[in-house]
Amino acid sequence: MTIFADGGTDFLNRMEDLIGEARNAGADSADVVYAEGTSLSLSYRLGNPENLDRAEGNDLGLRVLIGKRQAIVSTSDTSDTALGQLVERAVSMAKVVPEDEFCGLAPSELLAGEIPNLDECDPDEPGSDILEERAKTAEQAALAVQGVTNSEGAEASWSRSLVAVVASNGFARTRVRSHHSISASVLAGEGTEMESEYDWATCVHAEDLPSPEDIGRGAGEKAVARLNPQKISTAQIPIVYDPRVSQSMLAHFSGAINGAAISRGTSFLKDRMDTPVFNEAINIIDDPLRRRGLRSKAFDGEGVATQRSNLIENGHLKTWVLDLRSARQLGLETTGHAARGTSSPPSPSTTNLYMEPGSVSPAELMADIDQGLYVTGMMGRGANMITGDYSRGADGFWIEGGKIAFPVSELTIAGNLNDMFMNVRPANDLVFRYGTNAPTLRIDGMTVAGK
Repeated sequence: MTIFADGGTDFLNRMEDLIGEARNAGADSADVVYAEGTSLSLSYRLGNPENLDRAEGNDLGLRVLIGKRQAIVSTSDTSDTALGQLVERAVSMAKVVPEDEFCGLAPSELLAGEIPNLDECDPDEPGSDILEERAKTAEQAALAVQGVTNSEGAEASWSRSLVAVVASNGFARTRVRSHHSISASVLAGEGTEMESEYDWATCVHAEDLPSPEDIGRGAGEKAVARLNPQKISTAQIPIVYDPRVSQSMLAHFSGAINGAAISRGTSFLKDRMDTPVFNEAINIIDDPLRRRGLRSKAFDGEGVATQRSNLIENGHLKTWVLDLRSARQLGLETTGHAARGTSSPPSPSTTNLYMEPGSVSPAELMADIDQGLYVTGMMGRGANMITGDYSRGADGFWIEGGKIAFPVSELTIAGNLNDMFMNVRPANDLVFRYGTNAPTLRIDGMTVAGK
């Protein structure tokens, strides 16, 4: 049973009533986060549909604050009886937990007012027949690639989710978002000489999805290209990151400027504000207001208005990624980056994070590389966020004379993120495919450990 009936005022009023009950029970302030989702997915393998799954669920979290103490209790039972018990438990817990001097709701002047239209939701829900056709077409295109010998399957899916935040500071808003996805995974080669690869895409609106044929063909061609990988010797060489993995550089960067890490002093960038972290050609932006962005949102998990942020400007670090708590710890203002679920307090997180593209093509970026590595896959997390030391498993292709020469595997690449960031050179091929996006990136002077 859900408490979301028609998306109108009755729904928000019920959440406001819950806050009123918490305050009557002794809470000084409170907020409620409600999440509701529906998803449909269909998998298809070797010419036949395999699984058709539909899931529906909802969850509600109540946070109550008494002085500088807070407690959070969540439930998927939204009956009046269960919600009454939820209030009792939350208030009882808040009376006995340790104080947190930095907790608290947002002041009213920071709350989102007018909400821009970010076009976050496709109104059309695809039927299972549409999903089957997408998955079937993707697999057929993959199997049609010469050299592909088997399929691990293709899948098409759709989801729609609603999130509502209501708080005793007067904030009450809902957000509805949809996603459409297609993926395909196939094998090339025979016996012990087989290689697997995949391709996939996710968009807010179905009309923005690449064609299933392109997804399937991409998976097949990638698998065939990986056949007969060679081993290489340990060397210090330039590395070029394919866009599929280049966004990992931004993930490491965003983790290093996360307000929670900065306030704890556990980031290698903790003393680098307003200093060069990248070279002067690099700009990194977080844009929660990007139309149809995969992580777009006009308000954050604390109801604070979001805005476009230049995290790196001409190579210089300009801001941390902050929610209210980390901002208070650092004596700063929140940047509107709070994210949260129903069972945990807010924490800082980026939205649509990307690095601006450079001016040269990927081919031009690697044209002068005598010997180097083009990375298409990575394994392990491999980054020490306190020291910046970096080591990850990788595979991809050897670069010889400025061109892709042959596939390679079983490698480890290593360096230090401080040096890597300063040596990043971007190509001009930025495409918004993920929540975090970067173009093809080149980093010179990396160590590659092979045979």
